[in-house]
This record gives sequence, structure tokens and C-alpha cells, in this order.
Amino acid sequence: MDKATLGGLVLALGGVLLGLMLEGGNLSQILQPTAAMIVFGGTAGAVLIQYPLAVAIAGMKRLVHVFVEPAQNAQSRITVLVRYANQARREGIISLDKEIEGIQEPFLRRALMLAVDGTESQELRKIMELELDNKEEQEEQIPQLFESAGGFSPTIGIIGAILGLIQVMQHLDKIDEVGKGIAVAFVATIYGVGLANIFFLPIAGKLRIRIREEQILREMTLEGVISILEGMNPRMLEATLLGFLTHAHTSPAEAGSSSA
Repeated sequence: MDKATLGGLVLALGGVLLGLMLEGGNLSQILQPTAAMIVFGGTAGAVLIQYPLAVAIAGMKRLVHVFVEPAQNAQSRITVLVRYANQARREGIISLDKEIEGIQEPFLRRALMLAVDGTESQELRKIMELELDNKEEQEEQIPQLFESAGGFSPTIGIIGAILGLIQVMQHLDKIDEVGKGIAVAFVATIYGVGLANIFFLPIAGKLRIRIREEQILREMTLEGVISILEGMNPRMLEATLLGFLTHAHTSPAEAGSSSA
């Protein structure tokens, strides 16, 4: 699990709710199903109007990456590529054909398959860079989707508040209920602003970081496969690929050992 995401949610929600209680409020004051329905429904509808359904579904599937650390590890990918380089140097690039079936990652599988099939290094780079560009363009829409949701939800919250005030104004004869009605009306604004600044916009930022890490991993993989095809020394290959690593690709254990 991503401790930063979980800790951030606890701090953000805890701070808001604790502040409410310190002011003498209680949780039931902001638990308004009608306001939630207006904000969630209105925001979801606006997002679906702006983006194709396929992008919205891809965004929902990507939500898990906000709470879970990436399964792909750059250091282990380097280890695998160096092993392939050693094998190719001893037995030839064709010997890697038997490794392809066991590769689960599509980008590495495709790049290695092209290399084994005898594709020239320049042609292989051109083919895989085109795939990289297309993938990057598709993935960029996902954080943009959540940024759009973060822009829509406060406005939808204001719409909900205005709708609530309209209902209040129609019952001014019950003056003792007006204050309570106004308070309930503004809950929709809280939902809209809260969703934007605690969920949608932070989710967009985290997903943008995750997607960039995956892009770097694919770029590193492509460089590794091309270097293997060109017969680069495995030690030089490892040194080259280590240059792609950032702090985000290094686990705490690896970071501690490298600093020691």
C-alpha cells in the first residue's frame, strides 16, 4: 500500500472533521444524501460529457494505482535485461527466443521479439518509440480526467447550494426552519470543494507521477533491448540503465544500501 496516499487521506479528512467537532458541530450535519447525489452525479455526468466512456473506465481502473505501489520494479527490470545481455553474448540473440513466452510485460515482450526476429536496431527504435508516443498520449488523458472532475465539482456544489436555497426561500413562513435549511444547503458546496481538493486534484497529481514512472521504465527497457541487440557489454549496459533510475524507482531498502 502507498503510505503517503493513506496518510494524506487520514490527515486531510481527520483535520476537517476534527475542526468541525472543535467548533461544536457533529458528523450528521454534513452527511446529506441529497447534496452528495447532486455533486457526485453532476460531476460524473460532466466528466462523461467531456471524455469518451473508454477513457472514463480506464481512469476508474487506474484508481488502484493511487493506493498501491507499482508492481513493476525498475531495479529488477535492469537485472533481467543484464541477464539477457549475458545470455545473448554467450549464445547469441536468437537464444532469447525461449525467454519470450515467460515475459508478462507487453512492451518488453514486443521489443525482445522484434530483436530476436532480426530487426535492425534503428528500425526497432523507430517502431517502439512510436508505440511509446501513442501510449503516452493515451495515458495523459487519465490525469486530465480527474483534473476536469476537480474543476467541475466545486461549481456543481454551488449549484446544489443554490437549489437548496431556492427550497428554503419557498418556506420563509417557517422562519424557525430557515437557518437550518440554509446550513443544509451549503453542505453541497462543502462536498464540491472537498472532493476537488482532497480527492480529484491530488489523485490527478499522483497518477501523473505513476504514469511518468511507467514511461521511464519503458524507455529504459527499450534502451536495454537495443543495447543487447547491438552487443553492448553487460556491465556497460547495467551502468547505462542505472542512469534511468530516479528516487521514485528505488525502494527504501535499496535507498538505504546505496547511501551506506
